[in-house]
Amino acid sequence: MKEIQNEHFSGERALYQANGLKISGTSFGYGESPLKRSSYIKLSDSTFSSKFPLWHSEMIKLKNCMMTEDGRAAIWYSKEVGADDIIVEAPKCFRRCSGLSLRNVSFPNGDEVLWKCNNVRLDRVKVNGDYFAMDCDGMEISGLELTGGYAFDGVKNVTVRDSVINCRDAFWNCENVIIYNSTIKGKCFGWHSKNISLVNCTVESREGLCGIDNLMMKNCKMPNTSFAFEYSTINVDIVGNIDSVRNPRGGIIKADSIGVIILEQEKIDPSQTTIICEDQLVGHRI
Repeated sequence: MKEIQNEHFSGERALYQANGLKISGTSFGYGESPLKRSSYIKLSDSTFSSKFPLWHSEMIKLKNCMMTEDGRAAIWYSKEVGADDIIVEAPKCFRRCSGLSLRNVSFPNGDEVLWKCNNVRLDRVKVNGDYFAMDCDGMEISGLELTGGYAFDGVKNVTVRDSVINCRDAFWNCENVIIYNSTIKGKCFGWHSKNISLVNCTVESREGLCGIDNLMMKNCKMPNTSFAFEYSTINVDIVGNIDSVRNPRGGIIKADSIGVIILEQEKIDPSQTTIICEDQLVGHRI
């Protein structure tokens, strides 16, 4: 494998269609597409300030690298990309990629990152930005720290563990999502989705978990959560109080207490839902 050390490249397509390179301590300055259509590339301790550096590439490894704010839309249409200990300051990184493995990666300006990708593994990833991970299929996520809005729209076949998600309207239009040991805060979490499971999680939401076909929650907490489960089919086991529940479509709700239960007969059939509370209800309206 040919080695490139402590170099500087600029302009367009500086290393276009490169194959079998080990690049270290190198900067990619003003320009576009320096490693477009490359393959079998190992990058370490390098900086990208050029646009579109790794499009249509495959078998790429990045270690201790940085994509600066100028390195926009850095990695699109690529396959088998591994990134460890990198910082991506620019938005719109990773689109229509497959076989991604990101470990200890930070996206401080992570708007529109990770769109329409499949076979993705995230370990200790930090994201601050809107519209994260739209329309991805096949994700294994651990230790995610996410702050933003409208994340995980349209994802399928996703497992999340040990994560903290502070996000308005996350996980809409999703299918086959399992979340373990995580905290989720946001306004309208999980709308219009199918087969959503949460185990040992804490959810804080207003009008959350609505319009879901087959929602399962086991040993979860729902503090500061109101108008939950509207038009959802559910099997949920909640530790503690739920502020209010509104018009579930059917199933079972177990909770220590529920502040207000709203079952409007003109909108749903109340007989389709069984509600079991350990403590006396603060309020109960049908």
